[in-house]
Amino acid sequence: MLDASIDIKKQICPFLAPKLRAIIEHLPYELLAKTEEIRLRFSRPLLICWAGGESYLGEDGPVAGPGEAYLLSGEDLRQTIELISSYSLYACEDEIRQGYLTIPGGHRVGLAGRVVLEKGTIKVIRDINSCNIRIARQVTGAGERVFPFLIDRRLGRIFHSLIISPPQGGKTTLLRDLARIISDGIGVLGQRGQKVGIVDERSEIAGCYRGVPQLDVGLRTDVLDACPKAEGIMLMLRSLSPQVIITDEIGREEDARAIEEAVHAGVTIIASAHGSSLEDIMHRPILRELLEKNYFERLVFLSNKRGPGTLEMIIEGERGLPLYSANTGGEL
Repeated sequence: MLDASIDIKKQICPFLAPKLRAIIEHLPYELLAKTEEIRLRFSRPLLICWAGGESYLGEDGPVAGPGEAYLLSGEDLRQTIELISSYSLYACEDEIRQGYLTIPGGHRVGLAGRVVLEKGTIKVIRDINSCNIRIARQVTGAGERVFPFLIDRRLGRIFHSLIISPPQGGKTTLLRDLARIISDGIGVLGQRGQKVGIVDERSEIAGCYRGVPQLDVGLRTDVLDACPKAEGIMLMLRSLSPQVIITDEIGREEDARAIEEAVHAGVTIIASAHGSSLEDIMHRPILRELLEKNYFERLVFLSNKRGPGTLEMIIEGERGLPLYSANTGGEL
């Protein structure tokens, strides 16, 4: 993994208002190395978050509580948004409509403010009052423990797989590294590289900036950035001849229909969904339908019990047989 403190100083700080930049640049390495989010809220304390914790920041660094922290001014937010949008919010409206902007390095900036509707759909977000800067990190090797369970060793084919975890449980990190492994053919179990298509609706898997992946998703990978999942899957099938399609956070009716099309076309699907257990997934009608039709041959459950990406269980989809359980210490 890259040096996290250097990434933040080089890739994040140039997009912060001067006062905020000075505070973040002078944080200790140990704190920057584990930072996952920088939270900027108008007239609220400056806050950074990591797995299982958070820290309020004053002008001289971490402080004991919110009463001692630096309060964000409107000018801080205005300057930060101008820097992130290259002084042209209008040119970024398509991204802002989705609730985020992406900056070099693949870091995503979530936005909140006044939502303007047009015919019942979001046209744009105005009067932005908070930003969540999520630090994108490449965790090379995150998929190597899971991948052997996702491949038919005899035939060399990859199973249709669903990655399940609560928010910030490591789903996207795992998808990203599986894309790299499958695309590069790095020799795990002798697997050869395959053509991978990523439909990256929220620019999180590949971390694209102006259409260019900022994170390593493999040599044989094509990315459709900021593209709705269902439309992207069909576009991939029509024009890019993938052997494997990877996408994040499925759950809509149109997602299910596109997945069915891909499976019937002989293309492997690896996707993710929010949930903490099989029961959670089965309470969602679209996901329950896909599971009942046995479209997913492997179910991988993650948590953040021991940090994001904690592998809890892997289940064979059709028969529901556990292949791996953290409770028993490994493979079953």
